Amino acid sequence: MQVILANPRGFCAGVVRAIEIVERALDRYGAPVYVRHEIVHNRHVVDTLRGKGAVFVEELSDVPEGAMTVFSAHGVARSVEEEAKARKLPVFDATCPLVTKVHLQGRRYAKAGRTLVMIGHEGHAEVVGTRGQVDAPVHLVSTEADVAALDIPNDAEIAYITQTTLSVDDTKNVIAALARRFTNLIGPDVSEICYATQNRQSAVRDLCKVADLLLVVGSENSSNSSRLRDLGQDEGLPSYLVADGNAIDPAWFEGVERVGLTAGASAPDELVDSVIAALRKLGPVEVTQLAGVEESLEFGLPRELRDSPIPSQTRVMSA
Repeated sequence: MQVILANPRGFCAGVVRAIEIVERALDRYGAPVYVRHEIVHNRHVVDTLRGKGAVFVEELSDVPEGAMTVFSAHGVARSVEEEAKARKLPVFDATCPLVTKVHLQGRRYAKAGRTLVMIGHEGHAEVVGTRGQVDAPVHLVSTEADVAALDIPNDAEIAYITQTTLSVDDTKNVIAALARRFTNLIGPDVSEICYATQNRQSAVRDLCKVADLLLVVGSENSSNSSRLRDLGQDEGLPSYLVADGNAIDPAWFEGVERVGLTAGASAPDELVDSVIAALRKLGPVEVTQLAGVEESLEFGLPRELRDSPIPSQTRVMSA
């Protein structure tokens, strides 16, 4: 069997930064460190950090007085920030800088008096946080039908923003529907869409051209991982989202010669390795990697954590 790895795959810069913030906070201040919401949407990452002393909660009311607190990579509403400030909780904000950029765009558009539309998925942590960052109503749409159903005059001044785990391809039809309906529409340039989402989806499309079956490593609650699996299905390939090598079903591979393998932006490479190890139990495996975009972007850490070394044995995983 030939296993062909997508490139790029796995961790993006925002995820690396978020995990490192939790690790360095644990190293500098000791356990427990309280994290509001899963730091990233990957069960292995969350469980590993929990084993090191991170405590994951959904509400700040579950954080004891004075406890070190981290906001997840998905971002939070202003009300959460204000609650933490009122309680005088020491906080490190691990919100991905690209998510913060969307917050700033939304506030700028709202301040200019435009009606704001967000392209995203109802209930996703990033959408909840972004809507809570804007001091104006934010209309959420996911499909072209949602655009048609908006109770907004066609000549209204509209601006749109997008959830970062959606790519240019994911949003282009909805943006086109907005442009067809509203005569006064503005929004961010497509170049401002999250690079990691777009790169991983483009890599999967390339992978589907040479593979017989697609495996995506990631968690079920990871929006970008689920979308990679959906892309494989759209291309006509049997496509499966797996948490790790334990989820492999030998029956999937009957008659399969070339397996495409990728990972969502919140999935560590060690989980990809576990899938390859599981495939080796089925027979000989040759591993190759597609050429692709090389990602070099890094996001800085909070000043208070920059000088805090992390012993190699305490690392969750490397990017």
